[in-house]
Amino acid sequence: MTSNRLASVSPDDIATCVGCGLCLPHCPTFRVTGEEALSPRGRIAIMKGVTEGLLELDADSVSFLDTCIQCRACEPACPSGVPYGRMIEGAKSDLAHDGRVSPRWLRVGLRLLRHHRLLLWSRPLLALAQRVRLVPRRLGLPLLSWRNEEPLRGTTTEPDVWILTGCVMDAWQRRTHRSVAELAERVGLRHGIPSREGSCCGALHTHAGMHEESIELAERTMRSMPGEAPIIVDSAGCGAAMKEYGRLIGTAEARAFSERVVDAVEWLAELMDSADTAALLAPTRPEKPTVVIQDPCHHRHVQKVHGATRRVLRDRATVIELTDDGLCCGAGGAYSTLHPRLAEDVRDRKVAAIDAAIDAARAGRHDIMVASANPGCSMFLAAAGLPMRHPVDIVRDTILPTDAEGNRP
Repeated sequence: MTSNRLASVSPDDIATCVGCGLCLPHCPTFRVTGEEALSPRGRIAIMKGVTEGLLELDADSVSFLDTCIQCRACEPACPSGVPYGRMIEGAKSDLAHDGRVSPRWLRVGLRLLRHHRLLLWSRPLLALAQRVRLVPRRLGLPLLSWRNEEPLRGTTTEPDVWILTGCVMDAWQRRTHRSVAELAERVGLRHGIPSREGSCCGALHTHAGMHEESIELAERTMRSMPGEAPIIVDSAGCGAAMKEYGRLIGTAEARAFSERVVDAVEWLAELMDSADTAALLAPTRPEKPTVVIQDPCHHRHVQKVHGATRRVLRDRATVIELTDDGLCCGAGGAYSTLHPRLAEDVRDRKVAAIDAAIDAARAGRHDIMVASANPGCSMFLAAAGLPMRHPVDIVRDTILPTDAEGNRP
């Protein structure tokens, strides 16, 4: 049964918005449509109208709320400190509870993420489906290889650091986990991997409004990495979600767990600034790749660790900055699957900015790559033909050996 309420959106939060509109240029859906209802200010007006009983929560209102990518670029742009991320998560949770958003097929797919073996089998099956053109274009997947890489090994008790393996990263970007582990070993740290309970952190479920599932997966993730050791996360979206477990669950235990979470580039930057470990992480190769930095939204706007990406790359790469002020790429968890046309319109702007940066920097260089620290972003942009790498992989390959083709021994 549906209702005309947004019970999870606080009227006090709504009241913080003064309607100044400074958020509009930073909103990707407003940028590509020019439609007020597809901006943070417009969506907050809908929340306000519904909570005050002045507006029906009809199909149009639901669509306007559902088509928010949840990039949260509006938050750092807002002079009033409007907690838009919390508000849109609450609205999505209410709408999902009523069955108005997040269709059944998506819910089933997200629930499968906790079943890690099934997810690992998805890679060769998806690769086969791609070859026979059965994978819908709206999934935004790059061409996948047939084989899963070797899983990361590590202790499950009393490590110096934990490395979150998770779901999507472990299925499709295991190489980055190994980079984190190899760099940890280089500075003398023993790494651990989560127990089976830590197969999914719940970030995608939070995006989809699946509130109860998010809490359950967060609690499982917390149990999978006990103790006090730092938890290194190489997926920007996962790290952002795990740093907010304290707010999500609301317990002292969850807040303490969130304090242990550190993004992989944030962790590397600290090591590079430490007198004890900086020399061990110095680049060993004279050549420098040229790297265009694409900041994932959950790096730049939520965790606010995008400066760490520059820190870890500045001594080992020629860094090229984009001029789009951190505009979202359009991936947004499952957003590119649910709203492919809007997602591709947003991506087109990001690709144009990256292409312009590459063209300006080329000057005979052939090794230009794009660095992004989130699997959704990198896969969605790779599907558009861009050469994507994780910043941690770039760092690793400037220190540790690879062969002529860039393969690791």
